[in-house]
Amino acid sequence: MPTILRIDGFAVRIYPNDHQPPHVHVIGANGEAVVSLDGSSALIRTAGLSRKEASAACEIVAMHIQELVEAWEAIHGNRS
Repeated sequence: MPTILRIDGFAVRIYPNDHQPPHVHVIGANGEAVVSLDGSSALIRTAGLSRKEASAACEIVAMHIQELVEAWEAIHGNRS
């Protein structure tokens, strides 16, 4: 489970055996957010994070979207 980023107490991970569509798992102290890499950085689901923490997770993904998309493609190939 490659950790792509560590920022503000969150670890952003892409699991090698994960499914489409492209997304990341943003792990915080209290839970996890799954965030889309489709350009919208939309929250797919969350478990255990407050609304504020989930929003911060989405913001981190939005700020690093290009890097995360490139990492997804390196791990999974360029398939949609």
